[in-house]
Order: sequence, then C-alpha cells, then structure tokens
Amino acid sequence: MTMDTADVVICGAGICGISLAHELTVRRGIDDVILVDERPPLSLTSDKSTECYRNWWPGPGTELVRVMNRSIDRIEELARETGNAFHLEPRGYAYCTGTEEGKRRMEAWSREIADLGAGELRIHRGAPTDPPLFESPESGTAGRRGADLILDPGLLRRRFPALTPEVAAGVLVRRAGWVDAQQLGMVLLERAREAGVRLVSGRVVDVEVEGDRVRSVALNGAEASIATRRFVNAAGPFVPEVSRMVGVELPVFQELHGKVTFDDHLGVLPRDLPLMIWNDPIHLEWTEEERRELAEDPELSWLLEPLPGGAHLRPEGGGDSTRILMLWAYHTPPTELVFPPRFDPLYPQVTLRGLARMFPDLEVYFEKGRRPWVDGGYYSKTRENRFLAGPIGPRGSYLLGAVSGYGIMVSQGAAELVADHLEGREPPNYASAFRLERYDDPEYRKRLEEMTAGRGQL
Repeated sequence: MTMDTADVVICGAGICGISLAHELTVRRGIDDVILVDERPPLSLTSDKSTECYRNWWPGPGTELVRVMNRSIDRIEELARETGNAFHLEPRGYAYCTGTEEGKRRMEAWSREIADLGAGELRIHRGAPTDPPLFESPESGTAGRRGADLILDPGLLRRRFPALTPEVAAGVLVRRAGWVDAQQLGMVLLERAREAGVRLVSGRVVDVEVEGDRVRSVALNGAEASIATRRFVNAAGPFVPEVSRMVGVELPVFQELHGKVTFDDHLGVLPRDLPLMIWNDPIHLEWTEEERRELAEDPELSWLLEPLPGGAHLRPEGGGDSTRILMLWAYHTPPTELVFPPRFDPLYPQVTLRGLARMFPDLEVYFEKGRRPWVDGGYYSKTRENRFLAGPIGPRGSYLLGAVSGYGIMVSQGAAELVADHLEGREPPNYASAFRLERYDDPEYRKRLEEMTAGRGQL
C-alpha cells in the first residue's frame, strides 16, 4: 500500500469540491489539499444543467436568498478578476403565466421573495406612473437587482413578442442569468492548483475513523491511502454512499434531469431572451389521430393529462449560434444511479411541445425539427430542496452536497460555509439552516410541509 498525507482531502471534483478547494487554498491559504475523483473534473453532473444562477428563492426564512446573494457576489467578483473568463451573462429570468389565478399567485410570491432580501420589486400595471422597465445587460460582470413584476400583458408582449397572446403576467428577475459552468470550474481549479491543490485520480473506498476522529482515506480498493484529519464529502450524486463510510445515513435522494440542445435554425426565437419559464400546468396539443393513438397505449396515455409547469429555455452560445437549451422536469421520480444515464426517447418531443405553450411559433418544429442532443445528470436532493453543508459524523468529517440543480449558483457560498466549519471559524448566522442537525429540530420538521410546496423553484 502507498501512503500520502494531506491537511484536507476532498472527495469529488465537481463544482462544489473544486469551489471548496479554491476557497481553502486561494482565499484561506491552506496549501496542503488533495482533491480526489475517479473521473475528469466537472464531468459527472456539474455541466448537465442550464448553468444558470438566481437569487430569487422562496422561504420560509431568508436563508436561501442570503446564501445565494453571497455566492453570486463571489461569482461576480471572480468575473471581474478574470476579465469574465467564464462568460457571466446576467440576462435574468422571466417567469410567465397565462391565467388570472397564476397572475395573483405570481404577485403574492414575488412580494414575499422580494421581502426576503432578493431586491426591490417594481410593479408595472400599464399606468403612466409605472416605473421604467430597464433591460438587463447581455454580458458583463454584474446585472441589475430586484425584479420587475409585469401585470400588463401588452407590455410583456412588447418586450417578448414571440410569447403566446394568452400570457397574463410575468416577473423579470434581474439578479439572475447564466455562466459557462465548465469554464467557471476550470478557472477555480487552475487557481487552486497554482495555490497548492493536488488533483488525484482515484476512487474513495473507505474512511478510517479511530477514536471518533478521521484518520485516513483509502483509495482504489484500499491499494493506496491518504493520512488526514479532515475529510470532505463533495461527491455529488454519490454523497449518500460516501457518507455511509463515516457511519451517517443521509436524507438524500436522486432525480434524473435531462436537457435538450435544440437547433433553432429557422430563427423562431430572438437571441436576446433571458431564461424563460412557463409557470402553469401544460396540456400538450395533439391532433385527433395522435390523441386516439395515445389513449389506446397505457404506457403513453399520461401524455393526454395536464403536466406540471416549469418548462424553460434559454439561448446558448454567442455569435451566430442558433442553439437553444430546453428543460422540463415533468417526470422526475426518485431513482437509482445508472451510468451513463438513460433518457426517455420522447423527452425532446414532449419538452418542445410543452414550450410551444409559451412560444407558439415553435410548433413549426413539430415535424421539421432537426435531431436534438439530449444530455443531463442526477440531481441530489433533500426533501425540502435545501443543500447540506457542515460537519457530519466523527470529528474531522464534513459534507457539501445535495445541491440539487443549483450547484453552480450556490457553490461559492456553500464552500464558504464548509470552510468556516473546517477552520473552526464562526460561520454566518444562516449556516445552521444547511446543517444536517436541522432535522433534529422539532420546529424545523414542522416547517417541512410548507417548505416542500416548491413555490418559485424550478
């Protein structure tokens, strides 16, 4: 057996593990850090999402908004330091609804989230006294703050002419947009390696604990080990498996989420769109013949029923790109991990048809569309969709995981929390909301039902 030593060992070279390595070395001067992964960095799930960010998060409590604001501060700071090397594009999010009930709900949760600290809510009702509707920049190192709640459908369609005439209202979230996740991760990794991080190719197979204290980490079928007193589980979808190595069972499950890279070669959608989300449940449009065929097939008849809202898209690529990213989590039950992931062959067509509810001109592609590319990965989640960051199990053992589909945007803030715990510093007062011990609190358990309502989340 070969033996190495390290001050800190991090399992997982996804965006969270790399962000923590960067936090410890570049920001805090800990130069003896090993990052372990059997796969190339950022190749498992970190580049499988829309690569977006937002500070627009629901309660109860201000914790998610606060940690997201902190994380986005760090991302914007890094963009300035690197000349925007990872293409930060603060174009915003636009949530849309086509019903009066959806309009009332949108106004209610927009006011709530703004009050939690996401920024000023500017309301546009089509009156002369309305505030001006500013635009978010397409690229840069920072965007506008707050949100614009547009209750005047005419104004909304003048801003987004391709929207369905049935749109009733929308909220434009300004502290939001997207980045190139691969480039962001590589910028962080390169800076961390320059500061002393060692990237080791291997699989963590055991964590040795002696006297309630982490002592070493075994790799590759116990053929090698690293002596360390501090170990961090940042293993993405494998966080439950790795946590069992320190005797901890996590309340975490996996969902498989796909994304479709679609070629809008006819130029149906403008290229200056923000991330566009349709909030309402969706009935897919079918011909009478298609409806009969679906009704006769018990495995497909569900396509005739209303599907959940949340279908979303955004432009992808610069210059003359015609690519669109499309996503819709209309069926994401908890699942076992299978690699490579297997996606429903109907997913691209169903997603396209769902998004045609928001942008009817997409119907031209129902028969003429070019073959799309389907990719995706596993979202590791807690029931209430709040991540886990902090110490777990024996002394010297820490967790950074269950970041669901928002790992890119929360990575900097979450890494800061874990680093505070690891160094024995006093973390921000919202840190307790993301520790595993929250489930020991009877009051927190009572709040779970409210928190799992999913208001305002994708």
